[in-house]
Amino acid sequence: MKLQGQIVDIQNKRIYKGEITIEQGKIKTIEEKDHDVNHYILPGFVDAHIHIESSMLVPSEFARLAVKHGTVSTVSDPHEIANVLGVKGVEFMIENGKQTPFKFNFGAPSCVPATAFESAGAVIDSRAIKTLLENPDIKYLAEMMNYPGVLFNDSDVMAKIAWAKHYNKPIDGHAPGLRGDAVSAYINAGIFTDHECFTYEEALEKLQKGMKILIREGSAAKNFEALIALLPEHFENLMFCSDDKHPDDLLVGHINQLCARAVAKGMDVFKVLQVACLNAVKHYSLEVGLLQPNDDADCIVVEDLIHFNTLQTYIKGKLVFENGRSLIAPVSFKNLNHFNCSKKKVSDFKVEALTKQIRVIEALEGELVTQECVEDALVENGNLISNIEKDVLKIAVVNRYNNSPPAIAFIKNFGLTEGAIASSVAHDSHNIIAVGVSDEALCKAVNVLIENKGGICAVSSNPVQEKALALPVAGIMSDKDGETVGRQYAELDKMAKTMGSKLNAPYMTLSFMALLVIPALKLSDKGLFNGKDFKFASLQVS
Repeated sequence: MKLQGQIVDIQNKRIYKGEITIEQGKIKTIEEKDHDVNHYILPGFVDAHIHIESSMLVPSEFARLAVKHGTVSTVSDPHEIANVLGVKGVEFMIENGKQTPFKFNFGAPSCVPATAFESAGAVIDSRAIKTLLENPDIKYLAEMMNYPGVLFNDSDVMAKIAWAKHYNKPIDGHAPGLRGDAVSAYINAGIFTDHECFTYEEALEKLQKGMKILIREGSAAKNFEALIALLPEHFENLMFCSDDKHPDDLLVGHINQLCARAVAKGMDVFKVLQVACLNAVKHYSLEVGLLQPNDDADCIVVEDLIHFNTLQTYIKGKLVFENGRSLIAPVSFKNLNHFNCSKKKVSDFKVEALTKQIRVIEALEGELVTQECVEDALVENGNLISNIEKDVLKIAVVNRYNNSPPAIAFIKNFGLTEGAIASSVAHDSHNIIAVGVSDEALCKAVNVLIENKGGICAVSSNPVQEKALALPVAGIMSDKDGETVGRQYAELDKMAKTMGSKLNAPYMTLSFMALLVIPALKLSDKGLFNGKDFKFASLQVS
């Protein structure tokens, strides 16, 4: 097979008319050759850090959408499903992904559970990490979120790091806001990437100390604008990633969008493409072609180097996308799940008022970090209730793995003026999380998800309405195709906004409100938690 076009040689910073000969999935030759084809041929895009589960799609369905945007490979941390199903969940992701041409590169989840302050569905200790890292399908030790464990030399944490070094596999970092001597100690432990930087200064310090920084632009956490100015000088040590990408966003674009935005800022296209296509392959030693002779023919044809609209995608020489249509076939699989709680009562969500003020989580648009604030409590019949006028709403986390009382707190900036929304996609333990204007609405939304054994939903009283997207695969992924899931998710997103939410991605933001390893204030099924001090906090302020 032969491909003609404008060859984009990123490594040598050249663009020339040429012809690529592909035999048995490999690039045999690349020759300069005059022709009339004006489209551009370049290596495929790589998402350097993503949780496939965040798309609410199994890997095979994720692949069918991703190739439409020129993505040929991902560096994927399966810790979402691992927190539900343990090693069995990781094995499901690997096997499902293998049934497609797409190049998934899964890591061994390092923090299952993410902390000891929440209830997860499984535990992966250092012995299980050793077993996973022995598997050639496991390419790296996934993000070490327990940075306090690294800094204080926790024995199990350090054993996991030691096994990664033993098997010569990279170790991914996760250190939001870590600076100074603390980040130096974190790096010295052997951790050389971070995708959690949310300021230019933080990322620059980590780069200067030898880290590689992933510029993240996901559905909730959006750090592109804060960090992209680093690219012209530090392009050799940067990568693009999504971290979390909801299905409606994946329908629209992927890494190609970040390339277009960077080029629109006047940045050198070769530097941008090195960040998007090459750096992750080299850092993780991925078996992904870089448009060189003898490489796997993992390449894409794009319309131009401005918008990066993909015309064709090839993986190992196989055409997997053309003319707007994915050519990856659907894959059949059996659903796995872990869901053992029974329906709740409205009274389960009541909290007796003991003080006049409450500690409140303040959600921030486009960020995973939150702030802590103190607000006057609104009390009715002796109980704390949502204050719609001040946008201080009740939030609940319900243990999905066994029957326990819901944990209750309050959150600011969700904007709902009626009803409730809920999700069993709640990082990282994936218990049920819900926010609403009343105990009745909260209870109804939570029970919808219990009935479905997982999903996302919205319940409204004006008019009376209920929508749900069932997620029967581990309570976090659908067994339907990506187009259907993306459409259903978009409907729910619209409904949440109709109910008053001003957030760009209300469900994605909600899913991170139980992520204790990201400061400042979060809620687990065991209570309100301060991510800065790494200890529980009281809801009511005396």
